[in-house]
Amino acid sequence: MELVPRLNAEEIRGLFAPPPWGDEAPLSPFCMTNMGEWEKIRNIDMDKQAHLIDGLNCASIKRRGHVDAHKVAVLNAWRRIDCRTREALRRSFLTDLIQGYEVCIRDFIQQSDDEVLALQVQDPFHRLLLHGVCEFYNLASVTVSEPQGAESIKTTRIKRKKMDGVELPTITLSDFLKMTKEGVW
Repeated sequence: MELVPRLNAEEIRGLFAPPPWGDEAPLSPFCMTNMGEWEKIRNIDMDKQAHLIDGLNCASIKRRGHVDAHKVAVLNAWRRIDCRTREALRRSFLTDLIQGYEVCIRDFIQQSDDEVLALQVQDPFHRLLLHGVCEFYNLASVTVSEPQGAESIKTTRIKRKKMDGVELPTITLSDFLKMTKEGVW
């Protein structure tokens, strides 16, 4: 019992229609262009071809392998910041305030032998920005309230984390924020 009916001559011819048995092959795009230009590519020496391909592969590896260490350091520092704080830093237009915090913190990291840096910041949004700058520079920061008479004063204490050494990014947070706002980054 046959599952497929017998094929007639036209159906058999259709099975073998592709070249070299059947219909003529359509012209390739190479045939429709100026043959002189393509002749150089078609008749290239195999050694030259291998050399060209190796050169292209090496160039793409070099491009993929090229990484700017300063950009990587800044991006790693940026990722340390909490996502809500990052959003606040992006949206704030208080670049002078952020630069002021950075100057204090960079001096604390580079020159100070003190264990703790204490800053009195009363505004909650400014404290949030300060904590973001501390996270950028991989420092631990805690805000505590100290009662003084009828008011309580907020003090942010900044400490170095128990790491081998804090490596400062060459690009500051305020510069990074300016570059991202201008679309340079």
